[in-house]
Amino acid sequence: MNPVTHFEMGYDDRERMKKFYESAFGWKMQQLGPEMGNYVIAQTSETDEHGMIQKPGSINGGFYAKTASPESHAPSFVISVPDIHAAVEAVRNNGGTILGTMDATGGHSMEPQMIPGVGMYISIQDTEGNRVSLIQPVK
Repeated sequence: MNPVTHFEMGYDDRERMKKFYESAFGWKMQQLGPEMGNYVIAQTSETDEHGMIQKPGSINGGFYAKTASPESHAPSFVISVPDIHAAVEAVRNNGGTILGTMDATGGHSMEPQMIPGVGMYISIQDTEGNRVSLIQPVK
């Protein structure tokens, strides 16, 4: 089985979102820069020095700026896979669609992209129209 290892949600107001989750739930928020699309990492559970979850069954997540696309408005999750190219092929073979990736400059690619220090990443759409992402973690 390929586990869910991360969640993602959009934000309209980054500072308001950070304050809400920090204050309401005690999450630690880490703001990344424009080169990473102003992504905000949400630490929901204790991690080790490599950012790995210490409590089995817990996941961390992140927040991205919403766009005009309705796909960016619904929460999604990230599935960890051992081989992202095989997983992309399995998605296609089972009726899913490859949505691709977008970089910090707004460029779009239909191939998995490397997130430095994290792994290869791509977004897909399942047969029910849900946006899901895949990650092949760096070993």
